[in-house]
Amino acid sequence: MADQEESVAMETGRAEPDLFGRWNHVRKLLERSGPFAHPDFEPSPEILDFMLNSCRILVVGAGGLGCEILKDLALMGFRQIDVIDMDTVDLSNLNRQFLFRLKDVGKPKANVAADFVNQRIPGCNVTPHFKKIQDYDETFYRQFHIVINGLDSIVARRWMNSMMLSLLNYEDGVVDPSSIVPMIDGGTEAFKGNARVILPGMTACIECTLELYPPQINFPMCTIAHTPRLPEHCIEYVKILLWPQEEPFGKDVAIDGDDPTHIQWIFEKAQERADQFNIMGVTYRLTQGVVKHIIPAVASTNATIAAQCVTEAFKIASSCCGPLNNYMVFNDTDGLYTYTFEAEKKEDCVACSQVPQVLTLPEDATLQNLIDHLTESASLQMKAPGITTVVNGKNKTLYMQNPEAIRVRTKENLPKKLKELGLEEKQELIVADITAPNALIFSLSYK
Repeated sequence: MADQEESVAMETGRAEPDLFGRWNHVRKLLERSGPFAHPDFEPSPEILDFMLNSCRILVVGAGGLGCEILKDLALMGFRQIDVIDMDTVDLSNLNRQFLFRLKDVGKPKANVAADFVNQRIPGCNVTPHFKKIQDYDETFYRQFHIVINGLDSIVARRWMNSMMLSLLNYEDGVVDPSSIVPMIDGGTEAFKGNARVILPGMTACIECTLELYPPQINFPMCTIAHTPRLPEHCIEYVKILLWPQEEPFGKDVAIDGDDPTHIQWIFEKAQERADQFNIMGVTYRLTQGVVKHIIPAVASTNATIAAQCVTEAFKIASSCCGPLNNYMVFNDTDGLYTYTFEAEKKEDCVACSQVPQVLTLPEDATLQNLIDHLTESASLQMKAPGITTVVNGKNKTLYMQNPEAIRVRTKENLPKKLKELGLEEKQELIVADITAPNALIFSLSYK
């Protein structure tokens, strides 16, 4: 059988034998046409060769969803895979992130996942990157044919979205198709999930549908401090108020959600406060979840969404079928439900439109009002915006949250009215935020 397969491989020009007909099921899709094929699809053995040896795919995230995506890609025939993740393996990961074992706790997820897949699937070449996504520039991301997100962070999704958009080249206002790197985004939360296909510059991007992601739940400070009713209130009290007061691990030491000693201290203090108010339910796991904003994960949901994401990657790489158009939601909380719809591109999207963005505020608005608008608006949802502008031909920093020295110097601007700061109608504001790799430019307008 092996000799026969090797002979076929040599005759067709494939780089290696297809031992035991491993790719026969894929060839049936790639070497003959069908009713669902893309109009540009031309059946050919060369498509499989492209998938096996040339198509480069970047997987962003090696957690619950990322592990499933890596496995599916390798079994589908993609072998030039890169994976990037900044986290290390935690004991709590082992119940669903199946590429990790007890011996891997404390090791980089990207490295462990890559080694596992490479050893398990012959010929697969997974390259790990134990880095933050922000550690790489456009040159790195431009080298891939497809990017698949397996993220649990909206901020990271938005950053990746902006990076993919920054790769685009425009000619007379029209995007150059050769500069598009398709991005497939998957997300899960307990028994719910979604998958979407984004063709940057052509279809709706993450920012176009930002309203679909509800702002993070924050508890009122008065409730946390005076009338706690939930175990989460007790944990937030220790995290927000008690930690900076007592400085349990030294002055200016920030909470590290991956440090068991930090979590244990917060858990014990939260338990004490819960006992004072007769509140039940404070546990170590809940404490860790509140501190790290952990979203409940279910292995079967991850498997379903990962399969959808990799199927879309297969369709895009081969053109054997039209890609998802362009958003699929999945829910098996009560029975099984899926629904597909086309998310529409916003003409005034802050990220992907070519239209200058206008910020409209009252004439008596203060700089604090402007920052509140940037952070609370459903279509912007910035986290810690820094604002600069040009006044009388000179660059002027209006407010910057980091570094601390600049924050101290600029916080006195917050109560001042925008006009008092010299900001007139149509003034350009340059806004930088962790949700995007590049600063955004707004034009100020007064009601």
